[in-house]
Amino acid sequence: MSSSILKRIPLQMFWPTFDPFLFCAFHNDTYPKANASMGPDAPLNNRPLGQDFGGIDGWRMYHGKTVPGFPAHPHRGFETVTVVNKGFVDHADSMGAAGRYGEGDTQWMTAGEGVQHSEMFPLLNEDGVNPLELFQIWLNLPSKNKMVPPHFTMLWNEDTPVVKVPDSQGVETQVKVVAGTYQKVDPSPCPPNSWAADSKNDVAIWLIDLPENGEWTLPAAAANLSRTLYFFEGDKVMLDEASGSINEAFVLKSDSPLVLRNQGKNARFLLLQGRPIGEHVEQHGPFVMNTRAELQQAFQDYQRTQFGGWPWSRHDQVHDKSKGRFAEHGTEEA
Repeated sequence: MSSSILKRIPLQMFWPTFDPFLFCAFHNDTYPKANASMGPDAPLNNRPLGQDFGGIDGWRMYHGKTVPGFPAHPHRGFETVTVVNKGFVDHADSMGAAGRYGEGDTQWMTAGEGVQHSEMFPLLNEDGVNPLELFQIWLNLPSKNKMVPPHFTMLWNEDTPVVKVPDSQGVETQVKVVAGTYQKVDPSPCPPNSWAADSKNDVAIWLIDLPENGEWTLPAAAANLSRTLYFFEGDKVMLDEASGSINEAFVLKSDSPLVLRNQGKNARFLLLQGRPIGEHVEQHGPFVMNTRAELQQAFQDYQRTQFGGWPWSRHDQVHDKSKGRFAEHGTEEA
């Protein structure tokens, strides 16, 4: 095994993550054509609605009962970074903010002191399939920022830099830079209180497309970072002199470069990197704090305030079918 690879881990739906990251889910669903309610035009009576994670026929309703997705639920103490490669997400929250994003967009939401939001997956194509592919990444907040005001930022696909890197044969690898500078190319700004907002924390979120027969070198970064490369599409690659297969995570030595050589069809990777926060974590479901007392306070506060309540007519809020991609930030700035 390459000296740059510290560990290899098989991938399932929920991917292994390391400080400062808390969680990463890969949603990959091929939904059938849509019905008039923006749900799947298919029978749902064979599914455990409300908890449909089984992947029957290649798709899931998750916690949705009419439209797939995740109806209103609370968060406190961390950030969600939702990177949508295919399909759409309808966002609504307790701040009165709303949006529809997808097809390459990213939403970066700081939950901070507390927010409710829903994330539904509207199916808009009534004539054919509705593929959905997204990552939801949870990035921790340091204790000093656990209780900052909630905030969300849209990183639209058109504003997210993609760096094209040709190898010696002219084959171009594409690196989409959601967070973290690459080859002096800076990403769109993330929320101001994020761990990623300070460049000294070396947070990187990159999507890497390595074409057939392509070669690309992941550059060395600072020492002692968490650095994990997830191989989620393709066939076989070489990582230095080690062979890697699809659906593997590679925990890497952060201050060593790694040469990737594609030996099969187009290969795709997600890179998560960052300096560990190094604080004790107490987590229960949607709340991530530093102490058990803070966690208990989070539950009490949510029961008392509902983190601002729910201003929408339905908990699985979806927006008008005719709307395109948009963001309305309520009382918060973009």
